[in-house]
Amino acid sequence: MTSHRGRTWAPKGKTPVVRFNGASRGRVTLAALACYKPGERSRLIYRPRIQGHHLGAQRGFTWQNYRDLLVRAHLQLGGPIVVIWDNLNVHRSAAIRDYAAEHDWLSIIQLPSYAPDLNPVEGIWSLLRRAVTANTVFASRDHLVQTIRSGLRRIQYTPPLIDGCLDSTGLSITT
Repeated sequence: MTSHRGRTWAPKGKTPVVRFNGASRGRVTLAALACYKPGERSRLIYRPRIQGHHLGAQRGFTWQNYRDLLVRAHLQLGGPIVVIWDNLNVHRSAAIRDYAAEHDWLSIIQLPSYAPDLNPVEGIWSLLRRAVTANTVFASRDHLVQTIRSGLRRIQYTPPLIDGCLDSTGLSITT
């Protein structure tokens, strides 16, 4: 058997044994915006956040991370944006509401209390879980991040998939 970076592999022809430390390696969190505009191709803008496991590390996206994602979307899309959000506590924060009030290019609409079936981004996560991460054993957090980024990139380059996520909500874009 050979050992490499905490993993132990059996010789060829033998069943491999993979050992990992029991300690957590942190967490990977994703935020995404499914972007729709009549007459243009649908777009997906996403940001992964890789957090360490050290004491005091932020566990998820903060309102500043969401603000930065919205600013990036505004710059990429080149115009005003309307964000339709679920009721995640950060999405409802006073800081986000204040930021939106200060910027005329940003409008925020909240979905009803529990309505994942109205959120097109839930369709994106479903595609990612079913097609990219299903039945996969990840060797490391970096392997997981690389696989997720690759899967999201494939979705980005296939606008009909993003359109399908909107269609599955029963909502439509009107001018």
